[in-house]
Amino acid sequence: MVVSSPPHTFTPLCKAHAVKCSLLNPHPPLHMYHQSADLTVGGIASLTFILSNQMSFTEEPPPAFLDELAVVTKHYQHILALAFAIKEINENPQILPNITLGFHIYDSYFNAKWTYHATMLLLSTLERFVPNYKCGTQNMLAAVIGGLDSLISLHVATVLDINKIPQLIYGPAPVMNDKTPRLPFYQMVPKEALQYAGILSLLLHFSWTWIGTIVVDNDNGERFVQTAVPLFSQEGVCFAFIERSPMLTFVTELKDVLQEGAKVRDRIMANKASVVVGYGESYSVVFLRWLPYLSEAEGMTHKWKGKVWIMTAQMELTSLVYQRTWETQIIHGAISFAIQSSHVQGFYQFLESRNPSCPTGDGFIREFWQQAFGCVFPNHTVGKVEGDICTGEEKLENLPGIFFEMNMTGHSYSVYNAVHAVAHALHAVFSSRLQHRALVVEGRLKVLNERSLQFHHFLRGVSFNNSAGDEVSFNQAGEISMGYDIVNWISPSNESFHRVKVGKMNPQALATQAFTINEGAIAWHSWFNQVRPISVCSQSCRPGFSKKMKEGKPFCCYDCIPCPEGMISKMEDMNDCNKCSEETYPNKNQDLCIPKEISFLTFEKPLGISLAATAISFTLVTALVLRTFMKHHNTPIVKANNRGLTYTLLISLLLCFLSALLFIGHPGKVTCLLRQTAFGIIFSVAISCVLAKTITVVLAFMATKPGSRMRKWVGTRLANAIILSCSLVQAGICTVWLAISPSFPVADLHSVPEEIILECNEGSVTMFYCVLGYMGFLAVISFTVAFFARKLPDSFNEAKFITFSMLVFCSVWLSFVPTYLSTKGKYMVAVEIFSILTSSAGLLGCIFSPKCYIIVLRPDLNHREQLMTRKK
Repeated sequence: MVVSSPPHTFTPLCKAHAVKCSLLNPHPPLHMYHQSADLTVGGIASLTFILSNQMSFTEEPPPAFLDELAVVTKHYQHILALAFAIKEINENPQILPNITLGFHIYDSYFNAKWTYHATMLLLSTLERFVPNYKCGTQNMLAAVIGGLDSLISLHVATVLDINKIPQLIYGPAPVMNDKTPRLPFYQMVPKEALQYAGILSLLLHFSWTWIGTIVVDNDNGERFVQTAVPLFSQEGVCFAFIERSPMLTFVTELKDVLQEGAKVRDRIMANKASVVVGYGESYSVVFLRWLPYLSEAEGMTHKWKGKVWIMTAQMELTSLVYQRTWETQIIHGAISFAIQSSHVQGFYQFLESRNPSCPTGDGFIREFWQQAFGCVFPNHTVGKVEGDICTGEEKLENLPGIFFEMNMTGHSYSVYNAVHAVAHALHAVFSSRLQHRALVVEGRLKVLNERSLQFHHFLRGVSFNNSAGDEVSFNQAGEISMGYDIVNWISPSNESFHRVKVGKMNPQALATQAFTINEGAIAWHSWFNQVRPISVCSQSCRPGFSKKMKEGKPFCCYDCIPCPEGMISKMEDMNDCNKCSEETYPNKNQDLCIPKEISFLTFEKPLGISLAATAISFTLVTALVLRTFMKHHNTPIVKANNRGLTYTLLISLLLCFLSALLFIGHPGKVTCLLRQTAFGIIFSVAISCVLAKTITVVLAFMATKPGSRMRKWVGTRLANAIILSCSLVQAGICTVWLAISPSFPVADLHSVPEEIILECNEGSVTMFYCVLGYMGFLAVISFTVAFFARKLPDSFNEAKFITFSMLVFCSVWLSFVPTYLSTKGKYMVAVEIFSILTSSAGLLGCIFSPKCYIIVLRPDLNHREQLMTRKK
């Protein structure tokens, strides 16, 4: 494809058959591979380093010599992939019928000077170096394949953009500055963002959160750092170190580069991160293999710790000739992203057919052959040849994998697809309706020349299935729709090497399924003894602990602290502990919430059973006492103790024992309303009876004195009045309580951590203590009156027994208050039941046991004469 020169450029006057372009190339390229045809595909390879000294610009630079070259032999396959694709297209009558496709391939030599030189050669007529002009239409340039490294691609694009010639690159896209926003790149490798996502998924899959990285010291390396660091950090991955690998420009810089490499090596070895992500150019592994041999510290030269290297797709396992015997254990077990590739039929046989004796225009093969096989071809100008002689019968398949591979690599596959994409785009141009009138080859070439600007449109819209069955197409950004393979580099010996596919990154899959990995197929570095490597700054905090960041350290470095009481962490590496819900509580290890047990005083548990049995037993005893008194109601002792008061007291005590049963069982609305008020009123009746008895005893003694006016107060009316009035006061208090703030059932979720306590909320605590306080007030009055009447001269003085009963009663309820406040849940209810039973039993025992003793066991004392006897 040819575009006329811009108006401001000089165009040599060139007429057909009249004037010839005669400007010769001052420095012809050292290597080239040409195949002439109707249309030409250009190729910029990256095969050879020129090890030159730094230029002083005081004299014209001399041409490079062959002994200054270092061949990256593995890249020779890229050249062969282009040649094979052209051969395959020319043999296919369905693509570009009646038109042959050729190629011109030059080496970039990994530097700007030779890259610009090679690109200008592609734009000039063969064997003529005329910038910005082509004489004739032979060998018309349709597109350029290359370069491999992004900086080379940028240099090529700077020249091609002038003529709008498409460039299909098979490496990462260059960093685009404000000067290069419109360069026409067609990227034959997947987009970088997919590779970043794949590396991140790989790190997260293996829980590698503490990693190092080493990048090439150029714009692309800086782009990786600026993109990867924030992206990875968002997902919890920290960078232990970021090292930049210096680039070698001139051989005179080698010493400085090695010194800087030694510093990098020592810093990597001093760090405990087991995983290092490498981002570099295609040849970066050549420099990486230097690291085990470099060190600034004495005695550390070969003490290399195993690391898991994660390589980007651009980095290939390459080797220069001087590294033939170097150990390869540094890269054993590495995990690399690779451009997806498939087996291409016939490519293996095409490689087998290569022979340096018949190069057929291949100017690269002899230099490749000598360095790959470590031999030399005889030179007729030199008499003696040092080293082994190349016979040409050497087999490519016998070369170690670090020098050459027979299977098509990802980059070679990209070159192969790029050539086919150009061919299919050309086919679309010539097949379009507007070009149908151009029937001859020369006419078609003129059509291509006239419609060159539209070629980009056809190329961008190309879509086809290659011979391997893979679909090849570009998106709107000019990027190929393809994914990455994840491969494991295995190098059991220095010259042995092979790849094992262990996963893939598929852009067409769902986000959660894009990354797949077969961990069992990975062979790790021998340092790790085939155990999954660990690369963390701090060990994971197990459940029950949370992370506490270390001051001044990255967020991946932390201490593990136990969760506070009442909180849990279910998973590892929790930033904070969480509270359990109100219905659950933490287990002992504080890593799980356990449902709380429903707790209340039930008839089914031993405590409830024993209290209920005690209450029923005392009820039966009280009933038996009442029956005994009723049976002997005409006996002197029953009559002397006011039968009505006695029966009322016994019935109230019986009800007190029964009221204790209201506190046992599931708290309900009715039981919560009844139990405290019923207990308060019934107990007030009992104490009122005791008080009435005490007052009756005192008044009876006083009434016996001559002329006493107390006789009119002695009788049942006064006793009934005391009972009724005292009981009504308590009933009034309980009524007010029920009216303003009654008791209600509630679930207490907080008092006991392991339990949900079902209980009755007393509503108004003040009213509750008013009820207790009023009973205490009655008891104190009864105790006081009985205490002063305890020595009255009566053969059966009931006052002394009432004194003991009130002493028991007051002791029980005074101890009840602190005990009640210090207990929770069912035990608090049990304390109240115990107090009810104990105080009731105290009244029953102290007051009625002496009487029952006389009635049942000493009926001889149950006579009027005995009751009338006075103590001396």
